[in-house]
Amino acid sequence: MEAEEKVSTVVLEEEMKQSYMDYAMSVIIGRALPDVRDGLKPVQRRILYAMMKEGLLHDKKHSKCAGVVGEVLKHYHPHGDSAVYDALVRMAQDWSMRYPLVDGQGNFGSIDGDPAAAYRYTECRLTEIAERLLDDITKDTVDFVPNFDGSIEEPTVLPTRIPNLLINGADGIAVGMATHVPPHNLREIIDGCIAYVKNPSITIDELMQFIPAPDFPTGGIIYGKESIKQAYSTGKGIIQLRAKVEQETLKSGNKEVEALIIKEVPFQVNKSQLVEKIAHLVSEKSIEGISKIRDESSREGIRVVLELKRDTSIEITLNQLYKLTPMQSSFGIILLAIVEGKPVVCTLKDLIKHFINHRRDVVMRRTQFELNNALERMHILDGFKVVLLNLDEVIQMIKSSQTPAEAKSRLIERFQLSDKQAQAVLDLKLQRLTGMERLAIEKEHQELAKTIEELKSILASQEKINNIIIKELEEIKEKFGDDRRTLIEDKKVDFNIEDLIHDEPMVVTITRRGYIKRTPVESYRAQKRGGKGVAGTKNSEDDFVQQLFVASTVSYLMVFTSAGKVYWLKVYQIPEGGRTARGRSLANLLSLSAEETITAVLSVKEFQEGRYVVMATKGGLVKKTSLTAFSHPRKKGIRAISLREDDYLVDVGISNGSDDIILATRSGMVIRFSEQDIRSMGRTGQGVRGIKFKRENDCVVGMIIVSTSERKDEEAGGASAFQDATMLTVCENGYGKRTELQKYRKQSRGGIGIIDIKTTERNGDVVDIAAVTKDSSVMLITSGGKVIRTYAKDIPVIGRNTQGVRLIAVEEGEKVMAIAPLVSED
Repeated sequence: MEAEEKVSTVVLEEEMKQSYMDYAMSVIIGRALPDVRDGLKPVQRRILYAMMKEGLLHDKKHSKCAGVVGEVLKHYHPHGDSAVYDALVRMAQDWSMRYPLVDGQGNFGSIDGDPAAAYRYTECRLTEIAERLLDDITKDTVDFVPNFDGSIEEPTVLPTRIPNLLINGADGIAVGMATHVPPHNLREIIDGCIAYVKNPSITIDELMQFIPAPDFPTGGIIYGKESIKQAYSTGKGIIQLRAKVEQETLKSGNKEVEALIIKEVPFQVNKSQLVEKIAHLVSEKSIEGISKIRDESSREGIRVVLELKRDTSIEITLNQLYKLTPMQSSFGIILLAIVEGKPVVCTLKDLIKHFINHRRDVVMRRTQFELNNALERMHILDGFKVVLLNLDEVIQMIKSSQTPAEAKSRLIERFQLSDKQAQAVLDLKLQRLTGMERLAIEKEHQELAKTIEELKSILASQEKINNIIIKELEEIKEKFGDDRRTLIEDKKVDFNIEDLIHDEPMVVTITRRGYIKRTPVESYRAQKRGGKGVAGTKNSEDDFVQQLFVASTVSYLMVFTSAGKVYWLKVYQIPEGGRTARGRSLANLLSLSAEETITAVLSVKEFQEGRYVVMATKGGLVKKTSLTAFSHPRKKGIRAISLREDDYLVDVGISNGSDDIILATRSGMVIRFSEQDIRSMGRTGQGVRGIKFKRENDCVVGMIIVSTSERKDEEAGGASAFQDATMLTVCENGYGKRTELQKYRKQSRGGIGIIDIKTTERNGDVVDIAAVTKDSSVMLITSGGKVIRTYAKDIPVIGRNTQGVRLIAVEEGEKVMAIAPLVSED
């Protein structure tokens, strides 16, 4: 029957809910989150209190950590020893705590993530600043509660004189919530606290004049004041941290090399893992500017040396390091703490307010404690004064009493003393009855009266309490204040992927089967005309390079297709390959349909007003559309031109609206007309007639836009020319020539044009045309994959309607397939 009465029937769902809530609150209050007043979690508070009780003060000898862990487990914290030791170790690490609370001796780990030695080897004691958390704890300044077994009592909070939560921060994960309070500089926090005491209505902006940002033990650089303000104002936010890097010139053998020196790392970044990450990225060629990596860190501080390759862009290498490694990291601020037994997300002002309120409570309780002691002592001294005035009678009364109890009773009755006063008289040593001692008692009575008056005035005056708080804070600041370690940059860390890319010219090749690659221009050496060239793309019998051009790595490629659509691709997004590499399928880079093939590509850096995209089709049509109509890249592409069934794009260029346009045909004919003869159309227009064909099966092979102004436009690429340029014509058998642009007179669009070059059996048909200057070099590629780079000045300038000279020795069965002019770096 008894057993049945102890069994209760409950709804399982309700029991699970209640039990989990009890567990959650136990974790929240009892383990994971700090108290807003002293900034400590229960295990940290118990460790510090146990060390104080053991007498492990900063000026005493170190003691084994095993003993401290044992005391904490025995009396205060009935959990695992590893949890206690881990908490103790962290409070001793100067890279984890801005102001360590434990002075460790032995191996307490490292910033490389090395673990601390076992607690039987390490020793510890309190730091001096930690003792300030425990000041006045014996003066009834905080509440005590029974420990887990009721054998002794422990404090619910420490009467700290320092704003520990703000200067050392805190982090912890509870049930359904987490805290991540960053550490700060003690001087700045105390200045902010004093400002709050003087003006409780102070705003966050005003507080930030004293507390501009967190201050991490590992230094580094914080970027973006707005994100800091948001975190301080709302209690939540994200700030960006970067490593502190310096540039040095080092000796490496007999030569000097530039190097980046990492001096400080972001908070909570493992230095060893950071170095490994950089080394991995260098080996994977994700970061190409670094030649050597050395970790020269010592007890003096962090020093990671990154030697740079010659001519490496330091800015781009740094951006790559920040983007790809923990040299830049985010710190998510959550100002969550236990306030009056509940978890609360606080603002910066809230944290200061709760600390100051705690200090007021501590000062008042301490003052009341001292007043009570003073009043009690005054009560005893009042009894002494009565006795001293009747000394002979008192002595005689005591001598004549049979027992101490009788003496006490007679004293109380005769002189109206209290029990405590009578007992104090009986306990009085005879030496205190000398004349000097009697004067001392009188003096103590007078001084104690003043002390009592002062203590009462403190309790009655909020201003005096505030002054005491300010005075004690200033003493802490003077004693423990130090300089800020973390620098603050107002600008945001806001760079895109292009900040990681070297702006350099690249040779882009596209094969007939749609394979694309980019190769540095420097990979192709210049040769005299008529040379054999160097090995280029390895081609199969059914694939060969169909398009070749030069573009900046940060340019957009506007990829025009046979379906009349345009797609966008950044040059740096194209896989880089050597001269003989095949490249990667464009189908994997663009969302092309199965029926589409690449017909033309345009390189553009910016989409400017007053600029036009001019398109020429195989069938002799030309069209111009405002460049801004293409300024919104879309993954699936957009329509650029409406094409007839048997037509496709041949060339595309950029114009300013008043340029001249030259069209060349496969049969060697050329026409030049004003761009103003073409009206601007929308993206879906078909265009107008540019040239009529004299020969059956003739078609347009190339276009040049001749600038009529002095503008310098690197975006126009091979389809653009200036008045002082010459037109290079190349035929399929490797012959070609240069002709001055003035030799091509302007006509009305839509005519058959004039003869440019003779397409004899020796020359073959025209492959392409290009505008070149005397400083240009030109690349030609054959169907066999061979490439030659030759200087334009080595190609003679001759008139039109001529045969030209040999440009490249084409082997039997091969033909020239594409050309590309290279702009001089000057």
